[in-house]
Amino acid sequence: MCLILVAYRAHPDYELLVAANRDEFHDRPTAPLAFWEDSPHVLAGRDLKEGGTWMGITRAGCFAALTNYRDPRSVQPNAPSRGHLVSDYLQGDEPALGYLDRLTPRAAAYNGFNLLLGDETGLYYYSNRAAGVQALPPGLYGLSNHLLDTPWPKLERGRSALQQALDHGSEPTPDALLRLLADRTPAPDAELPDTGVPLEWERWLSPIFIAAPGYGTRSSTALVADSGGCAHMVEMTWADASRREFRFDWPPPRYSRRDACRAEASSAILAAPHTNKPGHG
Repeated sequence: MCLILVAYRAHPDYELLVAANRDEFHDRPTAPLAFWEDSPHVLAGRDLKEGGTWMGITRAGCFAALTNYRDPRSVQPNAPSRGHLVSDYLQGDEPALGYLDRLTPRAAAYNGFNLLLGDETGLYYYSNRAAGVQALPPGLYGLSNHLLDTPWPKLERGRSALQQALDHGSEPTPDALLRLLADRTPAPDAELPDTGVPLEWERWLSPIFIAAPGYGTRSSTALVADSGGCAHMVEMTWADASRREFRFDWPPPRYSRRDACRAEASSAILAAPHTNKPGHG
């Protein structure tokens, strides 16, 4: 992922809202959002080059998402794939804090990353470019290719749009979250960060939705988990304008506050409405 917007217990009717864009090179092979054959409890897309993922959830009520920390000057060419930080957590049965405690001593072996993990105990943030694990209180958060809530223009725009969606009292549907992820507005040069890439690339990378030569927003994902224990997850894949949509109990009844969601899972691939298609990234 290159942008993750999160509302964690920030609305009385919703436990977790996530809006996220995955930005990647167009030639990197990828499988779309689905329950995994080798781990049927995991719902996520998959990086077919390394086997990991960038964001996913499980039927047991776990959530994980990752962004890279952009610092080309410190890249280790032989570092392990960061996508396994997400997939290993989702495929395992370790609590989030236990997983992070085990990860911390070996985190320096990876190139820079930001990791969000959640389970029934809470939501946690960890980066190998910062000190310690943070337990996040209820609120709105943004994560791009620097540390949590770094005020880059795209992050500020996205978080503001998410706040407005909550403030206006409208239902925060997956489609509403996907719309805010389609913003192609670039940042003014004076507001661009200096992350070690050429100025032209800082410009290309500054919008919420990226469309650069050979690189850009490959997919957009929205997760709406209500306080009754129902999850609704939607992924738009922009190369073929396909939509994948899933609904199911999340967390399962032993964790939920009330049994208010009929178990349902749908993996229909639907053509995206023309009006919602931002185009190829």
